[in-house]
Amino acid sequence: MECCGSPSLELTEAVQQEIDHWVAKYPEGKRASAVMGALTAAQTFQGNGSLTPDLISAVANYLKIPPISALEVATFYSMYALKPVGKHHICICTNVPCKLKGSNHIVRHLKEKLGIGFGEVTPDGQFSLKEVECMGACVHAPMFQVGEDYHENLTLEKVDHILETLKKSGEHDGQ
Repeated sequence: MECCGSPSLELTEAVQQEIDHWVAKYPEGKRASAVMGALTAAQTFQGNGSLTPDLISAVANYLKIPPISALEVATFYSMYALKPVGKHHICICTNVPCKLKGSNHIVRHLKEKLGIGFGEVTPDGQFSLKEVECMGACVHAPMFQVGEDYHENLTLEKVDHILETLKKSGEHDGQ
């Protein structure tokens, strides 16, 4: 990923306010400490749920930090998407505890049911899949996260129910 020249993108007022909220949590002169909150705000409120090079640069510019510092954070943590994701971005844990409890079956089922692989989006833009490391719910493995919701103790039947519920929520949004 190429990054990050001078930003050709302006952050919305809502994103700036959310970043300011995060900046206020840190001592004077420590704006860089708010980079994770700032990137999350930009990803959530500015665009298609992902961070483009221009958006990362705009966040860095707003925080007055080198763009490479923001890029390092965006590429390190799995919570940041560097390309567009579906409306329902499914992050499935494939770490050892989840794998021992059957996450490989859940992954195979999701890929077959949705017709996509990791890093892909369904043609209707509703679903995307991402493989992630431990999300701290090992005792309730296997699990995945959709948005801010954790779904634990997954079975194939439970996955089907969750997918149907998510599809229906898209229908209610006029999609």
